[in-house]
Amino acid sequence: MKLLIADDSDVFVQRLVRALDEISGVEIVGRARTGAEALQALRDLHPELVILDISMPNGTGIDVLEGMKREKLGPTTIVLTNFVFPQYRRKCLQLGARFFFDKSAQFAEVRETLSGLIHKPQTLAKNGSRGTKQEAHQEHQERVG
Repeated sequence: MKLLIADDSDVFVQRLVRALDEISGVEIVGRARTGAEALQALRDLHPELVILDISMPNGTGIDVLEGMKREKLGPTTIVLTNFVFPQYRRKCLQLGARFFFDKSAQFAEVRETLSGLIHKPQTLAKNGSRGTKQEAHQEHQERVG
């Protein structure tokens, strides 16, 4: 499954890439450091999944989600951010993000969710639904349980 990472933190992206290397079926096809780069990479690379931070220079993750919606770019989107305020969560999910996770507290859940999406690809069809932490956990439980 082709994945784009949109995050401006080199240290965090290195940690994420190491974690993703442990999941078979993930192919990281690109990395964007800014909102503008993220939208261009989405147009050029056509990933099936995108991991998106909210805080980036030259266009926030919310700007990227708005652009994705406007341009009908449809990868499954996981927002992974330190900006976990309820208003951001609501806005991201309204704009089509499938999942919304806290970078500092839910890193393991992101790995579980990605693994579930890759090994249960029909869940990708739900893109744009208001996925929640509980939905991700339920999908994980179905997979392991």
